[in-house]
This record gives sequence, structure tokens and C-alpha cells, in this order.
Amino acid sequence: MPLIIDQIGQFSASPLGQFRDLKPWELTAGSAQLVERLLGQLGDDYSVTAGIAINASAVVDPAAAIKGPAIIGPGCFVGAGALLRGGCWLEADCILGPGSELKSSFVFAGSRLAHFNFVGDSLLGSDVNLEAGAVIANHRNEWPNRAISFVYKEGRIDTGVGKFGGVVGDRVKIGANAVIAPGAILTPGTIVGRMSLVDQAPVDIASGEAATKGRWMPGLRGVYP
Repeated sequence: MPLIIDQIGQFSASPLGQFRDLKPWELTAGSAQLVERLLGQLGDDYSVTAGIAINASAVVDPAAAIKGPAIIGPGCFVGAGALLRGGCWLEADCILGPGSELKSSFVFAGSRLAHFNFVGDSLLGSDVNLEAGAVIANHRNEWPNRAISFVYKEGRIDTGVGKFGGVVGDRVKIGANAVIAPGAILTPGTIVGRMSLVDQAPVDIASGEAATKGRWMPGLRGVYP
């Protein structure tokens, strides 16, 4: 739990606070079931059809594709060609721009996926911004039969799940075409430069050049906290 609240200040006060005993990768792995539970707690300002709840003040382009269960909160915008699937929750004033895909993820207030982004199995804090083409990957296809592992605060964490993107703290900015490798913790206010790679894999299983203490691959551009 501290791993989440250290990054996302409003987690405990949000509807997700009732799931505070779950680890981040447990939240995303069970996102469909959790979003279904949240559907039953919504107010009258939502219209719900086939497991998809859309707030009265949200705007969803007719060309967007939403696969339930999903909750689109007040003031949110979902653009043409956007795809939500696998259990997604947008808190309020979020933007999922044209051509962006959100899978099994929870997005806090004011966060924005500009366009042509992929975010899988992740938690995004408040006021997070992804520029065009930025990706938060959720699967290590170079690790056959391996669950996601990563390094956080000099300690190794083994999630036991095959898909997990990361926890992105409040006010993080991710530049265009940057890639966040599976299993990442981005602390509040982090700025990831355009075309950068963030890879927090443990050194014993990282493919190619090993990550330095599980943080950023050396020699690549980026501005960090």
C-alpha cells in the first residue's frame, strides 16, 4: 500500500481506497472485477449500459470503442479511435486522445493520454501527461515464462504476474515516443524525456545492457527527479 500512496496522493480518499490492501499488480490483474464493484457505487449522474458507465458531463466520441466494465468520470473526454478494455476507470477530467489504448488501468483526475498511446495494467496518478506515442508496456516478451520483476528503492520486487505496467506518480510528464518498460515506479514530478527508455528490471534478468540499480538505462536521454 505505501508504494501506491507514495506516488498517488489521492489514492486513499478515492473510490479505490477501499482496495487499499491490494498491491498495485493485484489491482490491475483484478481490474475487471474491481470496476464491476465500483459500478454499483455510482450516483445518478452516470448512465450505465452493458457494464459501461459514462458521467453526464463526460464526452465520448462515437468512434471510440469501450469494452466493459468501464467507468468514465465527470469531465472526461474520450477521442475518436480510442480503445478502453479489460476493466478501466477514469476518475475525472481525464483525456484519452485519438488512437490511444487503455487496458486494465486506473487513471486519476486530470491525467492525459494525448494520442496514439498505449497504457497497459497500470495506475496513473493525478495530472499525469503522456505526449504522443508514449507507451507504458505491460508484458516482457523477451522473458519467456517469467513474471514481472523490478527494482524499487534498491530492493527487488517480484510481482508473480505476467502483465504489469507500473505506478505513475502525480504530475509525471512522459515525452513523445518514450517507452516505460513493464514493472516501473515513477515518483511524483518525474519528467521522462522524448525518445527515452525507462527500464527498472533487476540486473540478473534484464536482457541486453543491465539496468543500473534498476533505474534508467544508462546513456539514454531523459530528465529525472
